[in-house]
Amino acid sequence: MANPDLLQELLEKDGIILADGAMGTMLHSRGVSFNACFDELNLTQPALVAEIHQEYISAGAQIIETNTFGANRYKLSAHGLEDKVREINQAAVKLAQRAVEASFKPILIAGSVGPLGVRLAPFGRVQPEQAFDAFREQIEALAEAGSDLLMVETQTDLHEVAEAVRAARAVCQLPVVATLTFTRDDRTLLGDSPQHVARTLSELGVDIIGANCSSGPAQLLRILSLMRSAAPQAHYAVMPNAGWPERVSGRIMYPATAEYFGDYARSFCEAGAVFIGGCCGTTPDHIAAMRQALDEGEGVCLEPEALDLEVISTTPSASSEPPTKLARLFEEDRLVISVEMDPPRGFSTHKLLAGASLLAEAGADVINVADSPMARMRMSPWAVCQLIQSQVGLETVLHFPTRGRNLLRVQGDLLAAHALGVRNVFVVMGDPTAIGDYPDAMDDYDLVPTGLIQLIQQGFNQGVDHAGSDIGEATSFFTGCALNLCAQDLDREMQLLQKKLAAGASFALTQPVYEPELAAKFIETYEARFGELHLPILVGLLPLYNARHASFLHHEVPGIQIPDPILSRIEKAGDDAPKTGIQVAIELFDALSTMVQGVYLMPPFSRYDMAAEIIEAIRGKA
Repeated sequence: MANPDLLQELLEKDGIILADGAMGTMLHSRGVSFNACFDELNLTQPALVAEIHQEYISAGAQIIETNTFGANRYKLSAHGLEDKVREINQAAVKLAQRAVEASFKPILIAGSVGPLGVRLAPFGRVQPEQAFDAFREQIEALAEAGSDLLMVETQTDLHEVAEAVRAARAVCQLPVVATLTFTRDDRTLLGDSPQHVARTLSELGVDIIGANCSSGPAQLLRILSLMRSAAPQAHYAVMPNAGWPERVSGRIMYPATAEYFGDYARSFCEAGAVFIGGCCGTTPDHIAAMRQALDEGEGVCLEPEALDLEVISTTPSASSEPPTKLARLFEEDRLVISVEMDPPRGFSTHKLLAGASLLAEAGADVINVADSPMARMRMSPWAVCQLIQSQVGLETVLHFPTRGRNLLRVQGDLLAAHALGVRNVFVVMGDPTAIGDYPDAMDDYDLVPTGLIQLIQQGFNQGVDHAGSDIGEATSFFTGCALNLCAQDLDREMQLLQKKLAAGASFALTQPVYEPELAAKFIETYEARFGELHLPILVGLLPLYNARHASFLHHEVPGIQIPDPILSRIEKAGDDAPKTGIQVAIELFDALSTMVQGVYLMPPFSRYDMAAEIIEAIRGKA
């Protein structure tokens, strides 16, 4: 006989309820193939299922879930069992009831309702009404058989959860627990953040909301905190996997031990969970360890640790994604080596990826990908960034000019870059189209670099666009600015730097430097006026290839001045000019290294071999 009031009674008594662990893991450990229908075992091997229930009860679980995770018409159809939905679900409840009766303990039975195994519209072809019917069929059977509550678990689609909750409310008054699973980036498979999940489930009227499966306890403790920040008044459930699974000698193994779960039991409780348990990879040993930790703790966790409600908002907050590798290197005050690469003129990327691989082997930390350098038509840089990151495994910095982009395109391109995993952005004005392949092309812009830095840092990275509208979730861009350490007008350059810092710039890339004394003067003057410059700087080094190359840079590229002694060395080197250019670049970095945190190499004429030599020389001295 169902007792839905027992859930509230246990909560009032203990402050937290301990559920069981994995059913599938236990069945597999007893020889059941992953290809078998676990739910059918309620009919074909009931003693095996009942035995597992009894083990979890003996371990101290106050709630046991029915063996019905996949017992809906869609998943059962894969085994030709779609006509046995009612029979399988009701048999599962009866098995759990017999295990509870044998224990003589006040144990709750949760009817397990897993995902349908199909995609709902608009991401699939199953309509909401069809999903509702499938959930209603299963939940009705679970409720009629005597379940005490419903566990809508391991979900990935909030639309699907909504149909499950709607079906539950249509057929019974049982309490509903709803939990979603999260990927390594703390998002659901459809990209929803923990905060959005919490707000949505609360609005659906779910009795207990939370997360299960996912990674291990550490991740779900973090997700619990994020959920509570968005919906602090809700009741929460946490049931983690025993870590990420690994295949070892043909077996699926989970790394988190029972003792580790015991350590986290009180942490979940103190963080605000009222319902805890285990998911994939957990066993009665894990539950027993959690039971012991809860029983040995001082008092019950009726009052979870306080949240700073003043900083909680219903609007999206800053991203919870981990910092980029570049940001971590700067934070750890480590030497950073970045190399610029130009996108190809056509669509072939073989040479570019070969060059990136060479640079990675030499010791480059990141690759800077230019956007239409010298206003010449090339492949879109965010596509190149994604290819380098996915195929070479080297993080990138996307050059993002404001010139030629209106507000719509700026924001759309930023979202595209972030979706591709490109999160380091270097904001510049960009070269005027008048000097490039298409001098009559549109050259307008709505934002100057300072305005774009502000849009990213104070807009997108806070979850809103330029108009203040919600973009769903905050981005996590790490944003850099341009800096000319050898500018002729020092006052103007310093004022620009002040504005970029105020807008939120997090690092700077400089134009090529050939006069270290001018760079030193800039930094010394700036700090005398404004105080210490807390901005990581990658100093620009452009190795000279030959005398003609050096002369062109000196006379025709604004912002570059090459001293006569260097011009003379390159000219006298003749055919050995590239080697001399490498040596000069190394000497320049030696003179600049105490002023900056790293180097921004610009290989001439795509001579990545020259960059590799410089990288190896710099690394050798570090």
